[in-house]
Amino acid sequence: MSPLSSLFRAGAVPSSGPRPDTSADAHGPKEAAGGRRWDVAAAGAALLLFAAMAALGAWLQRDSPVLRSPFPPLEAWWRPHAGPGTPLAVTVAVLVVAYGPALAERLPWRALLGVSWAAAMAWTWSLALVDGWHRGIAGRLRETGEYLTQLHRFDDLGPALRTYTDHILIDSPRHWTTHIAGHPAGAVLTFVGLDRIGLGGGVWAAAFVMTTGTSLVVAALVTLRLLTGERGARAAAPFLVLAPGAVWVGVSADGYFAAVAAWSLALLAVAATRTSTVARAAAGFGGGLLFGAACYLSYGLVLLAVPAAVVLLCARTARPVPYALAGAAVVVAAFTAAGFDWWQAYGLLRIRYYQGYGGVRPYGYWFFGDIAAVAAAAGLASAAGLRRVAAALPGRVRTRLRGDRAATAAVLLPVGFVLAMLVADLTGMSKAETERIWLPFSLWLPAGAAFLPRRDDRAWLAAQALAALLLNHLLLTGW
Repeated sequence: MSPLSSLFRAGAVPSSGPRPDTSADAHGPKEAAGGRRWDVAAAGAALLLFAAMAALGAWLQRDSPVLRSPFPPLEAWWRPHAGPGTPLAVTVAVLVVAYGPALAERLPWRALLGVSWAAAMAWTWSLALVDGWHRGIAGRLRETGEYLTQLHRFDDLGPALRTYTDHILIDSPRHWTTHIAGHPAGAVLTFVGLDRIGLGGGVWAAAFVMTTGTSLVVAALVTLRLLTGERGARAAAPFLVLAPGAVWVGVSADGYFAAVAAWSLALLAVAATRTSTVARAAAGFGGGLLFGAACYLSYGLVLLAVPAAVVLLCARTARPVPYALAGAAVVVAAFTAAGFDWWQAYGLLRIRYYQGYGGVRPYGYWFFGDIAAVAAAAGLASAAGLRRVAAALPGRVRTRLRGDRAATAAVLLPVGFVLAMLVADLTGMSKAETERIWLPFSLWLPAGAAFLPRRDDRAWLAAQALAALLLNHLLLTGW
């Protein structure tokens, strides 16, 4: 059986990886980490952080837009509204809250993957439709600054790539629009490719982004099952589906970037848990290819190396590394041969970033504002789950990460994504808009709710759904 087909296998976890734990509460750090009151307190703290940063942002901008954001800490406008997606979104939320936990426990593994992806797509499409067909879907990626507005400049692909860096700076002739200038060439080439195979226009672009973006749920479940055990992965499924971050997956290209990154980690997890050298090499090479592709979709995804290292640490092996490096090298070589210099482009982007809003947005506010935006995208259940992870982490460190591999992975995986976002925050290159920019990391955090008591599942799922519905109906988001 090929390593790719084994991703969806309904049978046992590979012998080299942790086996599913079937004990009553084997989802991760639970009552030993504290009680339910502390879970509620952690969620309340996340809510308070968001409210405080919103209030502070409004106060700072009472006379002038010093933060360069219409509704800090989010890129949004206060505009209560409803749309054709409203009844659909409410219906999806009610169904997942009511039946999601039970189905996640009982469905065969392959069926669970398919149902989870379908439910995530229904949730994302319905949230996008709250803003209407044109504003929410068809016209979203055709807005000023987006990728589709300058596809005509890639009719002659070779020269376009060789001169890509000539148009990044704001004072350069025919400078690129915001998103093309702010990303490596792989991002816009994706939409160029769609256009050339007859799938041009805003509707196809939006459908592509949402279809690929929601597949992150499947990639995350595969990774969790391999590293933390099947029971924990099943418990995480409904929370991954109802992630508030779906508001920005529909429709921001960062949702697509997040999926590429997630499948890179999933293949790396497969490689790290295979005993067959051929399977390990194939999966490792594929994971490296996708890691390289992710780095050419978004400069910030070089930080994917942090959770990737955590995946290898959880599996306690470095054997896939040479294969992954070889896969990434193929992508680097291909783009370099085509004339696109990643390092030069990134250096110019740093200059352009400070030519625009990045140069005037205050670091002191946005360091905390970025975290508040992630709290909105990840949801209250994620905050409660991370509280359990933080409480269990010192014990794992004291034992030098020995013992139960699945329990260790349950603690370390979310830490890897949090660390990546903290590094990005410290650089000052992500001031604002992190509700979408950090989707490749924040969309994994709802899986942390699998650490919470099962009897509380529906309450936490309802909190996740309510957060997304309020965000999407009270605010007109930029994406």
